[in-house]
Amino acid sequence: MFKYLPKRILVTAIISVLSGCATFQLTDLFQGYNSQMKPVKAAQRQGDFLKAQNLLGEREQSNNTYVLSLLERGRLQFLAANWPASQKTFAQAYVQVENQRNKAKIQISKGFENLGAVVSNDNATSYEVPYYEQGMLHSYQALNYLFQHDLSGALVEIRRANLVQENALKAYKDELYKAQNELHNSGMSTDSLQGGYPSMVSAIGKVKNGFQNAFTFYLSGILYEASGELNDAYIDYKRAIEIYPENNYLQQDVLRLATKLAMQDDLASFQQRFGKYQARDSKGQGQVVVLVERDIINSKQDVGLNLPVGRSNYGLKFFSFSLPVYEGALTQHSKISFKSTEQSYQSNEIVRIQSLAAKDLKDQLPSLLTRQVVRVVAKEQVRQKLSREAGDVGNILASIYNIASEKADTRSWSTLPDQVDIVRMDLPAGKQVLQVQVNGQQKHIEVDVQPNRITLINYSAIGSYTSYQVINL
Repeated sequence: MFKYLPKRILVTAIISVLSGCATFQLTDLFQGYNSQMKPVKAAQRQGDFLKAQNLLGEREQSNNTYVLSLLERGRLQFLAANWPASQKTFAQAYVQVENQRNKAKIQISKGFENLGAVVSNDNATSYEVPYYEQGMLHSYQALNYLFQHDLSGALVEIRRANLVQENALKAYKDELYKAQNELHNSGMSTDSLQGGYPSMVSAIGKVKNGFQNAFTFYLSGILYEASGELNDAYIDYKRAIEIYPENNYLQQDVLRLATKLAMQDDLASFQQRFGKYQARDSKGQGQVVVLVERDIINSKQDVGLNLPVGRSNYGLKFFSFSLPVYEGALTQHSKISFKSTEQSYQSNEIVRIQSLAAKDLKDQLPSLLTRQVVRVVAKEQVRQKLSREAGDVGNILASIYNIASEKADTRSWSTLPDQVDIVRMDLPAGKQVLQVQVNGQQKHIEVDVQPNRITLINYSAIGSYTSYQVINL
Protein backbone atom coordinates (compact mmCIF):
# COMPACT_ATOMS: atom_id res chain seq x y z
CA MET A 1 0.00 0.00 0.00
CA PHE A 2 2.78 2.43 0.93
CA LYS A 3 4.49 2.38 -2.47
CA TYR A 4 1.25 3.35 -4.26
CA LEU A 5 0.22 6.10 -1.82
CA PRO A 6 2.61 8.85 -3.00
CA LYS A 7 1.35 8.49 -6.57
CA ARG A 8 -2.29 8.86 -5.48
CA ILE A 9 -1.47 11.88 -3.36
CA LEU A 10 0.39 13.44 -6.27
CA VAL A 11 -2.40 12.82 -8.79
CA THR A 12 -5.03 14.18 -6.36
CA ALA A 13 -2.98 17.32 -5.77
CA ILE A 14 -2.39 17.87 -9.49
CA ILE A 15 -6.11 17.50 -10.26
CA SER A 16 -6.94 19.96 -7.44
CA VAL A 17 -4.48 22.55 -8.76
CA LEU A 18 -5.62 22.25 -12.37
CA SER A 19 -9.30 22.43 -11.43
CA GLY A 20 -8.72 25.58 -9.39
CA CYS A 21 -9.96 23.97 -6.16
CA ALA A 22 -8.90 26.21 -3.29
CA THR A 23 -9.19 25.40 0.37
CA PHE A 24 -7.12 26.64 3.27
CA GLN A 25 -5.25 23.33 3.14
CA LEU A 26 -4.30 23.74 -0.53
CA THR A 27 -3.66 27.44 -0.05
CA ASP A 28 -1.15 26.54 2.65
CA LEU A 29 0.53 24.04 0.32
CA PHE A 30 0.87 26.28 -2.72
CA GLN A 31 0.88 29.82 -1.30
CA GLY A 32 3.37 30.84 1.36
CA TYR A 33 2.06 31.72 4.81
CA ASN A 34 4.02 34.97 4.63
CA SER A 35 1.97 36.00 1.58
CA GLN A 36 -1.29 35.08 3.30
CA MET A 37 -0.37 37.27 6.29
CA LYS A 38 0.56 40.43 4.38
CA PRO A 39 -2.96 41.98 4.44
CA VAL A 40 -3.37 40.95 8.09
CA LYS A 41 -0.15 42.66 9.10
CA ALA A 42 -1.04 45.73 7.01
CA ALA A 43 -4.30 46.09 8.97
CA GLN A 44 -2.40 45.52 12.23
CA ARG A 45 0.00 48.37 11.37
CA GLN A 46 -3.02 50.64 10.88
CA GLY A 47 -4.40 49.67 14.29
CA ASP A 48 -7.47 48.06 12.69
CA PHE A 49 -7.36 44.86 14.70
CA LEU A 50 -10.93 43.82 13.93
CA LYS A 51 -10.20 43.96 10.19
CA ALA A 52 -6.99 42.01 10.79
CA GLN A 53 -8.95 39.28 12.61
CA ASN A 54 -11.48 39.06 9.77
CA LEU A 55 -8.66 38.74 7.24
CA LEU A 56 -7.30 35.77 9.16
CA GLY A 57 -10.36 33.76 8.21
CA GLU A 58 -11.45 30.62 10.04
CA ARG A 59 -9.50 27.37 10.10
CA GLU A 60 -10.88 24.02 11.16
CA GLN A 61 -9.24 22.14 14.00
CA SER A 62 -8.09 19.53 11.46
CA ASN A 63 -6.15 22.19 9.53
CA ASN A 64 -2.37 21.94 9.89
CA THR A 65 -2.12 25.64 10.74
CA TYR A 66 -4.99 25.69 13.24
CA VAL A 67 -2.87 26.29 16.35
CA LEU A 68 -0.97 29.10 14.61
CA SER A 69 -4.22 30.78 13.58
CA LEU A 70 -5.25 30.71 17.27
CA LEU A 71 -2.01 32.43 18.27
CA GLU A 72 -2.49 35.13 15.63
CA ARG A 73 -6.12 35.71 16.62
CA GLY A 74 -5.34 35.78 20.34
CA ARG A 75 -2.62 38.37 19.78
CA LEU A 76 -4.91 40.61 17.70
CA GLN A 77 -7.68 40.31 20.31
CA PHE A 78 -5.14 41.32 22.97
CA LEU A 79 -4.14 44.38 20.97
CA ALA A 80 -7.84 45.27 20.65
CA ALA A 81 -8.07 45.11 24.49
CA ASN A 82 -10.60 42.26 24.21
CA TRP A 83 -8.96 40.32 27.03
CA PRO A 84 -11.73 37.76 27.70
CA ALA A 85 -11.77 36.74 24.02
CA SER A 86 -7.96 36.68 23.87
CA GLN A 87 -7.84 34.59 27.03
CA LYS A 88 -10.25 32.05 25.55
CA THR A 89 -8.35 31.88 22.26
CA PHE A 90 -4.97 31.43 23.93
CA ALA A 91 -6.46 28.74 26.19
CA GLN A 92 -7.51 26.85 23.04
CA ALA A 93 -4.00 27.28 21.63
CA TYR A 94 -2.49 25.94 24.87
CA VAL A 95 -4.61 22.78 24.57
CA GLN A 96 -3.19 22.24 21.08
CA VAL A 97 0.38 22.80 22.29
CA GLU A 98 -0.14 20.31 25.12
CA ASN A 99 -1.51 17.76 22.66
CA GLN A 100 1.62 18.20 20.55
CA ARG A 101 3.83 17.78 23.61
CA ASN A 102 2.03 14.62 24.73
CA LYS A 103 2.29 13.10 21.26
CA ALA A 104 6.01 13.82 21.24
CA LYS A 105 6.42 12.18 24.66
CA ILE A 106 4.81 8.91 23.57
CA GLN A 107 6.30 9.21 20.06
CA ILE A 108 3.08 8.83 18.12
CA SER A 109 3.90 8.48 14.43
CA LYS A 110 2.76 11.21 12.06
CA GLY A 111 2.98 8.71 9.22
CA PHE A 112 0.09 9.63 6.95
CA GLU A 113 0.65 13.33 7.61
CA ASN A 114 4.31 12.99 6.69
CA LEU A 115 3.46 10.99 3.58
CA GLY A 116 1.60 14.04 2.34
CA ALA A 117 4.62 16.19 3.15
CA VAL A 118 6.95 13.83 1.25
CA VAL A 119 5.30 14.68 -2.08
CA SER A 120 4.34 18.30 -1.27
CA ASN A 121 6.17 20.38 1.36
CA ASP A 122 6.43 20.97 5.11
CA ASN A 123 3.19 22.97 5.08
CA ALA A 124 1.42 19.58 4.90
CA THR A 125 2.52 18.86 8.49
CA SER A 126 0.94 20.27 11.63
CA TYR A 127 2.56 23.50 12.78
CA GLU A 128 4.69 22.78 15.84
CA VAL A 129 4.86 25.82 18.10
CA PRO A 130 8.53 26.63 18.87
CA TYR A 131 9.62 27.30 22.42
CA TYR A 132 9.93 31.07 22.05
CA GLU A 133 6.35 31.30 20.78
CA GLN A 134 5.12 29.11 23.64
CA GLY A 135 6.78 31.50 26.09
CA MET A 136 5.07 34.49 24.48
CA LEU A 137 1.73 32.65 24.51
CA HIS A 138 1.89 32.32 28.29
CA SER A 139 3.26 35.87 28.74
CA TYR A 140 0.30 37.38 26.87
CA GLN A 141 -2.09 35.08 28.68
CA ALA A 142 -0.66 36.34 31.97
CA LEU A 143 -1.34 39.91 30.82
CA ASN A 144 -4.88 38.90 29.85
CA TYR A 145 -5.47 37.75 33.42
CA LEU A 146 -3.85 40.88 34.85
CA PHE A 147 -6.05 43.25 32.89
CA GLN A 148 -9.04 41.34 34.24
CA HIS A 149 -7.69 41.85 37.79
CA ASP A 150 -6.71 38.20 38.32
CA LEU A 151 -3.15 38.18 39.67
CA SER A 152 -3.30 34.52 40.74
CA GLY A 153 -4.29 33.46 37.21
CA ALA A 154 -1.45 35.57 35.80
CA LEU A 155 1.03 33.86 38.12
CA VAL A 156 -0.09 30.43 36.89
CA GLU A 157 0.61 31.50 33.31
CA ILE A 158 3.97 33.03 34.10
CA ARG A 159 5.06 29.82 35.84
CA ARG A 160 4.11 27.97 32.67
CA ALA A 161 6.19 30.43 30.64
CA ASN A 162 9.21 29.82 32.86
CA LEU A 163 8.68 26.05 32.63
CA VAL A 164 8.78 26.31 28.83
CA GLN A 165 12.25 27.85 29.05
CA GLU A 166 13.44 25.22 31.53
CA ASN A 167 12.20 22.38 29.29
CA ALA A 168 13.74 24.00 26.22
CA LEU A 169 17.12 24.31 27.93
CA LYS A 170 17.06 20.62 28.85
CA ALA A 171 16.07 19.47 25.36
CA TYR A 172 18.12 21.94 23.30
CA LYS A 173 21.45 20.10 22.93
CA ASP A 174 19.87 16.67 22.45
CA GLU A 175 17.49 17.93 19.76
CA LEU A 176 20.26 19.78 17.92
CA TYR A 177 22.58 16.75 17.99
CA LYS A 178 19.85 14.40 16.76
CA ALA A 179 18.94 16.73 13.88
CA GLN A 180 22.57 17.14 12.78
CA ASN A 181 23.15 13.38 12.96
CA GLU A 182 20.06 12.65 10.84
CA LEU A 183 21.19 15.21 8.27
CA HIS A 184 24.63 13.62 8.09
CA ASN A 185 23.06 10.21 7.51
CA SER A 186 21.09 11.67 4.59
CA GLY A 187 24.33 12.56 2.83
CA MET A 188 24.30 16.30 3.46
CA SER A 189 25.44 18.90 5.96
CA THR A 190 24.63 22.54 6.59
CA ASP A 191 27.96 23.31 4.87
CA SER A 192 26.04 22.68 1.63
CA LEU A 193 24.20 25.96 2.25
CA GLN A 194 27.30 28.12 2.20
CA GLY A 195 27.30 30.58 -0.67
CA GLY A 196 23.64 30.10 -1.52
CA TYR A 197 21.61 30.41 1.66
CA PRO A 198 21.48 33.99 3.02
CA SER A 199 23.24 34.51 6.32
CA MET A 200 21.01 35.24 9.31
CA VAL A 201 23.87 36.49 11.50
CA SER A 202 22.58 40.07 11.43
CA ALA A 203 19.02 38.98 12.30
CA ILE A 204 20.22 36.72 15.12
CA GLY A 205 22.30 39.39 16.77
CA LYS A 206 23.70 38.49 20.18
CA VAL A 207 21.22 35.82 21.32
CA LYS A 208 22.72 32.46 22.36
CA ASN A 209 19.64 30.37 21.64
CA GLY A 210 16.11 30.73 20.32
CA PHE A 211 14.15 30.40 23.55
CA GLN A 212 15.67 32.25 26.53
CA ASN A 213 13.47 35.31 26.91
CA ALA A 214 14.40 37.98 29.45
CA PHE A 215 11.02 39.68 28.97
CA THR A 216 9.20 36.64 30.36
CA PHE A 217 11.51 36.49 33.36
CA TYR A 218 11.10 40.22 33.95
CA LEU A 219 7.32 40.02 33.78
CA SER A 220 7.52 37.12 36.20
CA GLY A 221 9.59 39.22 38.60
CA ILE A 222 7.05 42.06 38.46
CA LEU A 223 4.16 39.71 39.26
CA TYR A 224 6.02 38.07 42.13
CA GLU A 225 6.87 41.49 43.54
CA ALA A 226 3.24 42.56 43.28
CA SER A 227 2.18 39.45 45.21
CA GLY A 228 4.83 40.02 47.91
CA GLU A 229 7.00 37.02 46.89
CA LEU A 230 10.28 38.92 46.83
CA ASN A 231 12.59 35.89 46.81
CA ASP A 232 10.90 34.51 43.70
CA ALA A 233 10.98 37.96 42.09
CA TYR A 234 14.69 38.24 42.81
CA ILE A 235 15.41 34.83 41.24
CA ASP A 236 13.68 35.79 38.01
CA TYR A 237 15.29 39.23 37.83
CA LYS A 238 18.64 37.45 38.13
CA ARG A 239 17.67 35.09 35.31
CA ALA A 240 16.71 38.07 33.17
CA ILE A 241 19.93 39.97 33.81
CA GLU A 242 22.05 37.00 32.77
CA ILE A 243 20.38 37.32 29.37
CA TYR A 244 20.33 41.16 29.21
CA PRO A 245 23.10 42.41 31.56
CA GLU A 246 23.26 45.79 29.78
CA ASN A 247 19.67 46.73 30.71
CA ASN A 248 20.04 49.46 33.35
CA TYR A 249 16.52 48.96 34.77
CA LEU A 250 17.32 45.29 35.39
CA GLN A 251 20.58 46.31 37.02
CA GLN A 252 18.75 48.52 39.50
CA ASP A 253 16.18 45.80 40.21
CA VAL A 254 18.74 43.16 41.16
CA LEU A 255 20.70 45.69 43.22
CA ARG A 256 17.53 46.86 44.98
CA LEU A 257 16.29 43.37 45.88
CA ALA A 258 19.75 42.04 46.75
CA THR A 259 19.98 44.92 49.24
CA LYS A 260 16.46 44.42 50.58
CA LEU A 261 16.89 40.64 50.97
CA ALA A 262 20.40 41.01 52.43
CA MET A 263 22.01 38.86 49.71
CA GLN A 264 25.47 40.10 50.62
CA ASP A 265 27.54 37.90 48.29
CA ASP A 266 25.26 38.64 45.35
CA LEU A 267 25.22 42.33 46.20
CA ALA A 268 29.01 42.54 46.22
CA SER A 269 29.16 40.79 42.85
CA PHE A 270 26.45 42.93 41.29
CA GLN A 271 27.93 46.19 42.63
CA GLN A 272 31.26 45.21 41.11
CA ARG A 273 29.53 44.75 37.74
CA PHE A 274 26.98 47.57 37.83
CA GLY A 275 28.16 50.06 40.42
CA LYS A 276 26.98 50.80 43.95
CA TYR A 277 23.24 50.79 44.56
CA GLN A 278 21.89 54.23 45.37
CA ALA A 279 18.74 53.78 47.45
CA ARG A 280 16.12 56.49 47.04
CA ASP A 281 13.44 57.67 49.40
CA SER A 282 10.28 55.92 48.23
CA LYS A 283 7.97 57.30 50.89
CA GLY A 284 4.67 58.37 49.39
CA GLN A 285 5.66 56.99 46.00
CA GLY A 286 4.69 54.10 43.76
CA GLN A 287 6.53 52.24 41.03
CA VAL A 288 5.46 52.52 37.40
CA VAL A 289 6.63 49.80 35.01
CA VAL A 290 6.09 50.21 31.26
CA LEU A 291 6.26 47.27 28.82
CA VAL A 292 6.86 48.76 25.37
CA GLU A 293 5.99 46.65 22.30
CA ARG A 294 7.87 47.82 19.20
CA ASP A 295 6.52 47.28 15.68
CA ILE A 296 5.88 43.76 14.20
CA ILE A 297 8.22 40.83 13.70
CA ASN A 298 9.32 40.12 10.11
CA SER A 299 7.88 37.11 8.31
CA LYS A 300 10.00 34.27 6.96
CA GLN A 301 10.84 34.44 3.27
CA ASP A 302 11.28 31.66 0.71
CA VAL A 303 14.73 31.13 -0.83
CA GLY A 304 15.43 28.70 -3.68
CA LEU A 305 18.70 26.73 -3.86
CA ASN A 306 20.29 24.05 -6.03
CA LEU A 307 22.09 21.64 -3.72
CA PRO A 308 23.93 18.33 -4.19
CA VAL A 309 22.42 15.22 -2.60
CA GLY A 310 24.36 12.02 -1.94
CA ARG A 311 27.90 11.04 -1.07
CA SER A 312 30.87 11.59 -3.32
CA ASN A 313 31.72 7.87 -3.66
CA TYR A 314 28.14 7.10 -4.78
CA GLY A 315 27.77 10.13 -7.00
CA LEU A 316 26.15 13.50 -6.40
CA LYS A 317 22.99 14.84 -8.00
CA PHE A 318 21.74 18.41 -7.76
CA PHE A 319 18.15 19.14 -6.73
CA SER A 320 16.11 22.32 -6.26
CA PHE A 321 15.30 23.17 -2.66
CA SER A 322 13.12 25.82 -1.05
CA LEU A 323 14.02 26.87 2.48
CA PRO A 324 12.70 29.57 4.82
CA VAL A 325 14.95 32.42 5.90
CA TYR A 326 14.82 35.69 7.84
CA GLU A 327 16.52 38.17 5.54
CA GLY A 328 18.12 41.48 6.33
CA ALA A 329 19.52 43.15 9.40
CA LEU A 330 17.58 43.98 12.53
CA THR A 331 15.56 47.19 12.43
CA GLN A 332 17.13 49.85 14.63
CA HIS A 333 14.38 51.26 16.84
CA SER A 334 14.92 54.63 18.47
CA LYS A 335 14.35 54.74 22.20
CA ILE A 336 10.97 55.98 23.43
CA SER A 337 11.10 58.75 26.02
CA PHE A 338 8.73 58.88 29.03
CA LYS A 339 8.81 62.14 30.95
CA SER A 340 7.26 62.90 34.32
CA THR A 341 7.21 66.29 36.00
CA GLU A 342 10.51 65.46 37.67
CA GLN A 343 12.55 63.27 35.33
CA SER A 344 12.84 61.76 31.85
CA TYR A 345 13.27 58.02 31.23
CA GLN A 346 14.17 56.15 28.05
CA SER A 347 12.98 52.70 27.07
CA ASN A 348 15.55 49.90 27.21
CA GLU A 349 15.39 46.67 25.20
CA ILE A 350 14.52 43.52 27.16
CA VAL A 351 13.97 41.04 24.30
CA ARG A 352 14.45 41.01 20.53
CA ILE A 353 11.83 38.51 19.42
CA GLN A 354 13.09 38.78 15.83
CA SER A 355 16.46 37.48 17.02
CA LEU A 356 14.88 34.56 18.89
CA ALA A 357 12.92 33.63 15.77
CA ALA A 358 16.00 33.78 13.52
CA LYS A 359 18.13 31.72 15.94
CA ASP A 360 15.34 29.15 16.28
CA LEU A 361 15.15 28.85 12.49
CA LYS A 362 18.92 28.46 12.20
CA ASP A 363 18.83 25.64 14.76
CA GLN A 364 16.01 23.99 12.77
CA LEU A 365 17.98 23.99 9.50
CA PRO A 366 19.42 20.47 9.92
CA SER A 367 15.91 19.03 10.38
CA LEU A 368 14.56 21.12 7.49
CA LEU A 369 17.32 19.94 5.18
CA THR A 370 16.84 16.30 6.16
CA ARG A 371 13.15 16.46 5.27
CA GLN A 372 14.00 18.24 2.02
CA VAL A 373 16.41 15.49 0.99
CA VAL A 374 13.73 12.84 1.54
CA ARG A 375 11.19 14.98 -0.28
CA VAL A 376 13.14 15.83 -3.44
CA VAL A 377 14.31 12.24 -3.87
CA ALA A 378 10.75 10.93 -3.41
CA LYS A 379 9.36 13.48 -5.88
CA GLU A 380 11.98 12.50 -8.43
CA GLN A 381 11.12 8.82 -8.01
CA VAL A 382 7.41 9.55 -8.51
CA ARG A 383 8.20 11.68 -11.58
CA GLN A 384 10.18 8.85 -13.09
CA LYS A 385 7.39 6.37 -12.31
CA LEU A 386 4.75 8.58 -13.92
CA SER A 387 7.00 9.19 -16.89
CA ARG A 388 7.29 5.44 -17.46
CA GLU A 389 3.56 4.78 -16.96
CA ALA A 390 2.05 7.87 -18.62
CA GLY A 391 4.77 9.00 -20.99
CA ASP A 392 5.41 12.67 -21.68
CA VAL A 393 2.07 13.77 -20.17
CA GLY A 394 2.88 12.10 -16.87
CA ASN A 395 6.39 13.55 -16.91
CA ILE A 396 5.12 17.07 -17.63
CA LEU A 397 2.37 16.95 -15.01
CA ALA A 398 4.75 15.61 -12.38
CA SER A 399 7.35 18.26 -13.22
CA ILE A 400 4.76 21.06 -13.03
CA TYR A 401 3.52 19.76 -9.71
CA ASN A 402 7.05 19.43 -8.30
CA ILE A 403 7.80 23.04 -9.21
CA ALA A 404 4.45 24.36 -7.92
CA SER A 405 4.63 22.45 -4.64
CA GLU A 406 8.25 23.29 -3.82
CA LYS A 407 7.38 25.92 -1.24
CA ALA A 408 9.29 26.63 1.95
CA ASP A 409 7.39 26.50 5.22
CA THR A 410 7.20 30.20 6.11
CA ARG A 411 4.76 29.70 8.98
CA SER A 412 5.51 31.53 12.23
CA TRP A 413 3.61 33.69 14.73
CA SER A 414 3.67 36.77 12.51
CA THR A 415 1.74 39.31 14.63
CA LEU A 416 4.24 39.31 17.51
CA PRO A 417 6.19 42.50 18.23
CA ASP A 418 9.68 42.79 16.81
CA GLN A 419 11.06 43.94 20.15
CA VAL A 420 9.95 44.64 23.73
CA ASP A 421 11.48 47.43 25.85
CA ILE A 422 10.96 48.26 29.51
CA VAL A 423 10.91 51.43 31.60
CA ARG A 424 10.75 51.54 35.41
CA MET A 425 10.30 54.71 37.44
CA ASP A 426 9.33 55.90 40.92
CA LEU A 427 6.55 58.50 40.87
CA PRO A 428 4.65 60.38 43.58
CA ALA A 429 1.31 58.82 44.52
CA GLY A 430 -1.75 60.30 42.87
CA LYS A 431 -2.81 61.13 39.34
CA GLN A 432 0.12 61.67 37.02
CA VAL A 433 0.50 62.50 33.33
CA LEU A 434 3.46 61.04 31.44
CA GLN A 435 4.63 62.72 28.26
CA VAL A 436 5.69 60.12 25.69
CA GLN A 437 8.00 60.96 22.80
CA VAL A 438 7.66 58.28 20.09
CA ASN A 439 8.56 58.45 16.39
CA GLY A 440 8.81 62.24 16.50
CA GLN A 441 5.34 62.61 18.04
CA GLN A 442 4.27 63.50 21.56
CA LYS A 443 1.62 61.43 23.34
CA HIS A 444 0.26 61.41 26.88
CA ILE A 445 -0.47 58.66 29.40
CA GLU A 446 -2.67 59.23 32.43
CA VAL A 447 -1.93 57.05 35.44
CA ASP A 448 -3.21 56.88 39.01
CA VAL A 449 -0.10 55.92 41.00
CA GLN A 450 -0.76 53.99 44.20
CA PRO A 451 1.72 54.36 47.11
CA ASN A 452 4.03 51.35 47.56
CA ARG A 453 2.37 49.51 44.69
CA ILE A 454 3.30 48.73 41.09
CA THR A 455 1.38 50.35 38.25
CA LEU A 456 1.85 48.36 35.05
CA ILE A 457 1.48 49.96 31.61
CA ASN A 458 1.46 47.94 28.39
CA TYR A 459 2.39 50.36 25.59
CA SER A 460 2.17 49.36 21.90
CA ALA A 461 3.96 51.32 19.17
CA ILE A 462 3.25 49.70 15.80
CA GLY A 463 4.21 51.93 12.91
CA SER A 464 2.45 55.26 13.52
CA TYR A 465 -0.18 53.55 15.72
CA THR A 466 0.13 53.74 19.51
CA SER A 467 -2.06 52.59 22.39
CA TYR A 468 -1.71 51.71 26.06
CA GLN A 469 -3.45 49.91 28.91
CA VAL A 470 -2.89 50.56 32.63
CA ILE A 471 -3.46 48.30 35.64
CA ASN A 472 -2.59 48.81 39.33
CA LEU A 473 -1.18 45.59 40.75
